[in-house]
Amino acid sequence: MGADRHQVGLIGTGIAGSLSPALHEREAAEQGLEYAYRLLDIGERANLGGLLERTRGAGYSGLNITHPCKQDVVPHLDELSADAAALQAVNTVVFEDERVVGHNTDTTGFAESFARGLEDASLDHVVLLGAGGAGTAVGHAALRLGARQLTVVDIDRERAVSCALQLDSDRAVPGSLDDLADADGLIHATPVGMDGHPGLPLDEDLLHPGLWVADVVYRPLETQLLRHARELGCRTLDGGGMAVFQAAGSFELFTGVRPDRERMLRHFAELLAEPVTASGGR
Repeated sequence: MGADRHQVGLIGTGIAGSLSPALHEREAAEQGLEYAYRLLDIGERANLGGLLERTRGAGYSGLNITHPCKQDVVPHLDELSADAAALQAVNTVVFEDERVVGHNTDTTGFAESFARGLEDASLDHVVLLGAGGAGTAVGHAALRLGARQLTVVDIDRERAVSCALQLDSDRAVPGSLDDLADADGLIHATPVGMDGHPGLPLDEDLLHPGLWVADVVYRPLETQLLRHARELGCRTLDGGGMAVFQAAGSFELFTGVRPDRERMLRHFAELLAEPVTASGGR
């Protein structure tokens, strides 16, 4: 397609409720671009290599990748950005001439959100709760932001160990929620607190006023964790900024046009205020 025409898509499962099509297409319209965003639900059986070939052949500019394909797509790519290579996980694929290149804007999205919302927060000791794909991405971001020690906690101890080793063998270590006692901040990266998964991901007595608390969940924006943390006097960061800024990063990779992030934040808030008609990722 031409420089002003783009077709992109989202590959994953359970994505019918994704906000990505509306978020991308509205920003494209504001930029004067002809832009179509398709949902490509793979169901239970995925031929990722074949799907990449078909979309590339159809003239797509690129694809967003979500659960459960962020790691599985890696072997089908020609090149990885530095962040994607470090994580061995991809959320954005760009078709560049003869190459298929993978990126990870989850990391840059969280870093941008954190820099805006908690710019002067101490990063001497950060506890990361959740060692899955999202946790690994935001843990990588925390280290890039300057975290001196990142304690990785997960219900699956082996996964926490693996995540810590993948991130940084010197600064990232597996641990437990007891480490919150002397931590500066908590990053929450599990599904607990999402619509359909209400509740707190930890014993509320482990939180204390000296903590800042960041959540990657954005539906709802105010999770029970963030609400309780604010009541204690903690500084908090919701998952909305990460959701918008990872989308903005992908948009720029697809189009070469820098999106208006403030406008995307406003549109995101409008989308969240609309009734939810389906469940799904992103």
